[in-house]
Amino acid sequence: MTKYLTAYRAYILKCLKDDSTDFERLLDYHREHITFFMHERFIHLIVMVLFALATVACFLVIAVTEKVILIPLAAALMCLLIPYIKHYYFLENTVQALYKDYEEIYQRVYGYPTTDWRDK
Repeated sequence: MTKYLTAYRAYILKCLKDDSTDFERLLDYHREHITFFMHERFIHLIVMVLFALATVACFLVIAVTEKVILIPLAAALMCLLIPYIKHYYFLENTVQALYKDYEEIYQRVYGYPTTDWRDK
């Protein structure tokens, strides 16, 4: 998903630089892809939170019951959780960048900025 999202963002930026782009079609296309990426981000959020809860629960069980045999499980969960957090961080920031690209496309289609409310 990282490669796909990076390639997609590069494509959108390339289209924004090209004045011959049909921005109305690009706006619809981009809106549809944003919904796909939002869904992907939401699913990854759920999985990441479940991994975090499982990791914390495992550490709590180790602390309360003093079962040393669970330490490898806690380490494995931690090793999976850290890359998941990194991946979710990438998804979150890239989707937010796609929102800004959407605003720029919208401005080119309709001729007025959508960011006036941010200036105040």
